[in-house]
Amino acid sequence: MSFVRIFPALVASSMLLFAASPAAAADLAAGRKIAEERCAACHGKDGNTPIDPSYPRLSGQHQDYLVHALRAYKQDDRKHAIMGAQAKLLSRADMENLSAFYAQLPGMMTHKR
Repeated sequence: MSFVRIFPALVASSMLLFAASPAAAADLAAGRKIAEERCAACHGKDGNTPIDPSYPRLSGQHQDYLVHALRAYKQDDRKHAIMGAQAKLLSRADMENLSAFYAQLPGMMTHKR
């Protein structure tokens, strides 16, 4: 098989791999800014020290889970007065950036042996 014939397939598969990696496209600085401005008051500056024990720890959570939760709050599929109002202010990019920021932080919910 010649390189000319397989090159388009290589390019296409490379593009799919890059597109499948949401963290690669996320702007962590933008996520940090949103976290500091909107999230830290309730979830703690580190995302691990919520002001109320019923509030979740965000740091170390899976990015796709956080995006899913934020979308559910925004669409009123998940109910919480404060989170619903906060999520409605976020764009899709904001959600991706914020979720990527929290996902890359060390979480406290780890299994220790």
